[in-house]
Amino acid sequence: MGKAKKIILELYPTTKLLAVAFIALSVFIVPGFIYPYLILPVCMLIAYVAGCFKEFSNLAVKGLFTIVLFIFIIQSLFYPGTTILWGWGFLSVKLEGVLFSLNLTSRLLAIGSAFILFFRVTKVKDFVYSLEAKGLPSKVTFVILSTLQIVPEMKKLTFVIMDAQRTRGVETEGSLAVRAKAFLPTLSPLILGSIASTEERVLTLEARGFTATVPKTRVYRVEKTKYDPIVRRVLLILLIILVIGRIASWM
Repeated sequence: MGKAKKIILELYPTTKLLAVAFIALSVFIVPGFIYPYLILPVCMLIAYVAGCFKEFSNLAVKGLFTIVLFIFIIQSLFYPGTTILWGWGFLSVKLEGVLFSLNLTSRLLAIGSAFILFFRVTKVKDFVYSLEAKGLPSKVTFVILSTLQIVPEMKKLTFVIMDAQRTRGVETEGSLAVRAKAFLPTLSPLILGSIASTEERVLTLEARGFTATVPKTRVYRVEKTKYDPIVRRVLLILLIILVIGRIASWM
């Protein structure tokens, strides 16, 4: 288990991204909804081996599963069809809508699970480094890095502001109305703090010669492992097999 965890975590970021791309392509190549739905338990197994099962499950269940369930209900009720399975007033669940919802939500669940797992087993700075190593401009990678970090940073800043509000005697826990009332005073310092941190980041980048046109050296490096070529070849072979199988099914 320890060796498998080390292999998963130390794979080169672009290799893991290729695995995500393989899943995204394969769910559209393989017909039906059974295969895409099986991606989620596979991702959960990989997350368990990698030691991030709790974080992955929280994001998949609380975020992704809620969205998928909402889409499934809406599509089942309003997708056009003739075979009515259940009806109540102007609402009706049709067989065509259920089948369409199963195909749609299975693919969303598979691709979403793959991306969630990718960012659970891959450090953001490793991912950005691998993109720069592929020749992507540093300005573009900085935008990607800032976009990926803005939500965690704002979440962390929100907790700090809420703790400060509690020390001042502001009630932040209780009913929904109490929480909403306590959340409003946090908006101003949250927005101002985000603007200030952005300005500090710009000054830091300029002080480190971010816009300088001279060649730059890197202290932090990410190296490929001996398993990366193997994983890439396996993914390519599997993709070719899926494509050939799909073409053969059309004949």
